[in-house]
Amino acid sequence: QVRLAESGGGSVQPGGSLRLSCAASGLLFSNYRMSWYRQAPGQERELVAGNGFTTSSIQGRFTFSTDNAENTVYLQMNSLKPEDTAVYYCKAESRLIAGHEYWGQGTQVTVSS
Repeated sequence: QVRLAESGGGSVQPGGSLRLSCAASGLLFSNYRMSWYRQAPGQERELVAGNGFTTSSIQGRFTFSTDNAENTVYLQMNSLKPEDTAVYYCKAESRLIAGHEYWGQGTQVTVSS
């Protein structure tokens, strides 16, 4: 059974930092492309970062990293802004089968003073 377990969310003040983790189990980690998405209230889910890239909305503030030995990906988030408030999701997309993917349950990040 495939499971993506996100953790590390919480509430921080603007300018603060958080580190999200996504531990994958039940799949061959190397066969999947990992990425982070987020969804703010009333908005569509958007791509945030993945292997080798970050999107323009968070570039320079967030860092994506992978620990292949632990089947875990991380999202280090610095200089957080109120507009970063969202539920953050981890996604595993198969490199072998188009459209085959798994999602985690999400972790809430709230940035507020």
